[in-house]
Amino acid sequence: MTNQDRSPEADISGKPTSASRTTLSHIMTAHDTNLLGTVHGGVIMKLVDDVAGAVAGRHSGGPAVTASMDEMAFLEPVRVGDLVHVKAQVNWTGRSSMEIGVRVLAERWNESTPAVQVGSAYLVFAAVDGEGKPRRVPEVLPETERDRRRYQEAQIRRTHRLARRRAIVELRERRAAEGIED
Repeated sequence: MTNQDRSPEADISGKPTSASRTTLSHIMTAHDTNLLGTVHGGVIMKLVDDVAGAVAGRHSGGPAVTASMDEMAFLEPVRVGDLVHVKAQVNWTGRSSMEIGVRVLAERWNESTPAVQVGSAYLVFAAVDGEGKPRRVPEVLPETERDRRRYQEAQIRRTHRLARRRAIVELRERRAAEGIED
């Protein structure tokens, strides 16, 4: 095979998990709060999506869009004055998709106590080209035992996402065949 016969996608080398691992830190202010005086879940979700997008873009070497968000868990409330650290990495890659795992930690801005995990989420991003079409991403190369566990767990979540999607499509097709309108 000559170089002219090879597609650019064939030359994509894998990247280790550490290559795109990113942390976004933000101090929470009164502008971020809800009526209870704690930080809006939506504010935290925006930070999660932002850092996951940065990780996806770094790993894929270009634009990537949010395809889904799974299992956003809020473990503890976040308060005004908390310094929030949102940490993310690529857990798994497919042809053009990537699962990004995100941990949300918070600590008081003026104390020397350790940060506490206050949330976590899994997002799927799709790498796209300039026309919005899917483009190939590098394989993620787990480096540690923790990375390998995250990779395996991501494969399980992917299997469940695909099975859920298939079941919903089949249900809708059956309902349509029975003449049931939604």
